[in-house]
Amino acid sequence: MKKLGFLIFAICIGVTAFKIVPFSQDEKGVIVNAYNANGVVEGKLSLGTMKKVEIPVEQIYQGNLLLVNSKHPVHNESIKSDVINLYARKELVKGYRVFNSETYLSEDIASKFSNMVLDAKKDGVSNFLISSGFRGFDEQTKLYKEMGSNRALPAGYSEHNLGLSLDVGSTQGKMEVAPEGEWIAENAWKYGFTLRYPEDKTDITGIMNEPWHIRFVGLPHSAIMKEKNFVLEEYLDYIKEEKHISVTVNGQKNEIFYYTVTKNTTINVPANLRYEVSGNNTDGVIVTVFPDNV
Repeated sequence: MKKLGFLIFAICIGVTAFKIVPFSQDEKGVIVNAYNANGVVEGKLSLGTMKKVEIPVEQIYQGNLLLVNSKHPVHNESIKSDVINLYARKELVKGYRVFNSETYLSEDIASKFSNMVLDAKKDGVSNFLISSGFRGFDEQTKLYKEMGSNRALPAGYSEHNLGLSLDVGSTQGKMEVAPEGEWIAENAWKYGFTLRYPEDKTDITGIMNEPWHIRFVGLPHSAIMKEKNFVLEEYLDYIKEEKHISVTVNGQKNEIFYYTVTKNTTINVPANLRYEVSGNNTDGVIVTVFPDNV
């Protein structure tokens, strides 16, 4: 539905609602229309006093929303700096098992995954294991030589080289049929994870269905991807086209902005609200503004 030259969506599923909204900026900061759950404007929302932040061009290659595929490789600055050996950090291995003593992952992502599977245990699903996490370029090269191009990607072109992705298994059987696989497919988005290679998107990802491979992108992005049935390629194109998205998840309102970055760029961000900046690994950055009580 077009209105005043803008596309406005009000879409609700359970705890998630999101819409594309027009925005403007004055001396008080970014001003956006405030919508209720029915898509009716109830007033204006200000993001408050703004401050200028310089975004270096290197930021394109850093963050949780990096696109890694056969066309967009991992850069050295893209790799998570907090990668650890999970087997050596048993206090982080809660609610799941690791496949062997050489299982690595970002410490931050491991903590988020543990929180997720501990909640799954409350639903009676508790047989998770991590079969593979972070892989260095040398390990990826070895795997590629052993498994071939049909089952592995060359070094630098696998999400496992980032530290944001992991292969999740079940001690009860294959993820295609195990309760753990079903729970992940239904609930992972609530914790910021997304199924990266679903069966109905192989023509876009170029990768066969992998119900075990999950990737952290963070909320509210995972909520939008779940609602619109987007894989990361589609979602990043969507953000780039719309430039600004307003999204409410679990009653919390977030604002998402896209900026093209070709050289060091200065952008405005809220001075008094938490925000995150992530590159897309191609040509720009996504700024996510969070509510002040998060």
